Amino acid sequence: MEINYKVSTDKSFEVAIEDLKKSLNNHNFGVLWELNFKEKLQEKGLDFNKNFQILEVCNPQQAKEVLEQNIEVGFFLPCKMVVYENNNSVFIGMTNPTKLIEMIAGDELVSLAMGVEKELRSAIDEAT
Repeated sequence: MEINYKVSTDKSFEVAIEDLKKSLNNHNFGVLWELNFKEKLQEKGLDFNKNFQILEVCNPQQAKEVLEQNIEVGFFLPCKMVVYENNNSVFIGMTNPTKLIEMIAGDELVSLAMGVEKELRSAIDEAT
């Protein structure tokens, strides 16, 4: 399995972001923070013409559970979702939580990460 999961969509960049937020909410994930790289880099005087937005998302109950078992998992929290344009296509994606957890935690947390990953993949698929 690859480290990232991404799906293309026929939706516009803006609609993909809004639909992802709705879908995440339906799966009990909230958006804690957003960063639009195109806007931020242009604000800093740098020429960057591709839309690329990061959404940091969290399910509080699952975050609490994983942090209680291994505080260092916090290095990976909150989960990052991305919506971006590349070659005239829009993509929604994430880094697979199971791949991140496997780097530092035991089997007990891999099963929790599998559940988070399943929910986030479903949210992405529903948003596309």
